Order: sequence, then C-alpha cells, then structure tokens
Amino acid sequence: MTTVAFQGERGAFSEDAVQGFFGDVELLPCRSLRDVFGTVAENRADFGVVPVENSQAGSINETYDLLLKYDLNIYGEVALEVNHCLMAPPGESISSIKTVYSHPQALAQCEEFLRKMGVEIVPTYDTAGSAKLIKEKGLVNCAAVASKRVSEIYQMQILAEDIQTIPSNYTKFFVISREKAEYAERNKTSLVFATKNASGALYQCLGAFATRGINLTKLESRPSKDKPWEYVFYVDLEGHVDDEVCAQALKELEDKTSFLKILGSYPKNVETA
Repeated sequence: MTTVAFQGERGAFSEDAVQGFFGDVELLPCRSLRDVFGTVAENRADFGVVPVENSQAGSINETYDLLLKYDLNIYGEVALEVNHCLMAPPGESISSIKTVYSHPQALAQCEEFLRKMGVEIVPTYDTAGSAKLIKEKGLVNCAAVASKRVSEIYQMQILAEDIQTIPSNYTKFFVISREKAEYAERNKTSLVFATKNASGALYQCLGAFATRGINLTKLESRPSKDKPWEYVFYVDLEGHVDDEVCAQALKELEDKTSFLKILGSYPKNVETA
C-alpha cells in the first residue's frame, strides 16, 4: 500500500488533505515539516503532504525553504476548506478556559475570536497534537483549536465551531515525491530563482513569461539562505515544462538568472471540503 507522510498527529488537517488527494493509504505522522521532507527523501514514504499557503494567513515559509533545500518534486496540490473548532475536555466551558493551545497558523486564523476571549495563547507543533496534549496531561481550564474530527479522536467537547476570522478559509497543500508527476490536461509549474545583481534584473526575468503570454499565479520573494539581504523568488505558472512555450520561457529565464530550480510540474488543484 502507498505510504504518505504528513506533519502532525492523527486528525490533523494535513491528514484530511492526504485522504482528499489519495483516499485510503497508509499514514505516517511526522513531528515536523522537515521530518516529512526527510522521510520522503530517504524512501521511508512514497509521498508527503505539506501545507504551503493559507487563504487568510498567507504562505507557510518553512515549506518554501524546505522545497528549496530538498531534491524532491511537487507531485500535486490539494486545497482543503479549514473550519476551526474550540474544544476542551468534558466539564469545561468557554468561561472556564484560561489557556488555548494550537498550531501558530490556526491561532492566527482565529485571532479575532481568541482575542475576545482574553485567554493566554500557547503555540504548539500541531492542531490535533494540542488536543492530545491536553487530554494526556489532564490539563484543566485549557482548550485547543483543531478540526471537528479531532474532538472525536481525543474525546473532547466542542465549545464553539467555525471560529476562524474569515468564514471562507482554505489551506493549500503540496504533495511531494521523489518521482515526477505525469502530464495532465491542465498543469501548473512551480520554480524558484535568484536574479543577477543588475538593474532591472527581475523585470527581465519576468519578461520571459510575459512576452509569451504565460500566466503567473504566484510570485513571492524569500530571503536567501546564502547571502544577507539577497532574495530568491518563488513562482507558480500555468503550464508544463514540456510545453514548447514554457520550455522556451525557462531557457530564456535560465540565461537571465544566477540560480534556477524547477520544483515540479503537476496537475492543477484538487479541492476537498
């Protein structure tokens, strides 16, 4: 059976993304995003599923840094509708809660609700792991922010549902693999590059796509890990590296950059609720 690694405990949103993309597979929970990448790179899992961007809180910077570090391919993407619940052990109520645990991204997505509660916020490595922590340690006056399914796994009562600040809340996940994805009817390509140290360098790089009518769906800069105050640029574009027009654009881009890495060409988004 196919083995898929994800970050977090059973019940994490990443597990929902795994099931939305693959269906029934062998699940391999990992403590950190780095562990997911390492597990796939070392052939201990066939695929990994990692969060890359939230519609409210923005990009998951660690994922982008790891995509640059590891020699793996983006194999696919899946968008998951994320509805956060406040949950606690039986007997607690909203008025009794003094501390709330969850992953920093989940806490950021529920900032308005939690601010009105006036509670202490404690970031943890995982949403589901927060509920597990409260249950296993027998913590009182504490709650977790996680998915509704987590409350069933760890026997927690739900104190409030859909507490995210923006009701329409989606997280996009990348599927990573040692293998490249097969060509699909509708494809996307992700890449990262660094510009040469020259006036108008970024403008010239982007011109390789603009002059050929290639649509860029994402452009984001991240600090370079090699030199202070220098940046690399992450790009998502519509098309596949094997398309003639994309191949031409990438050849021109390669001539205009100091560094270029293709992160993967893969089928366009799968959405799951």
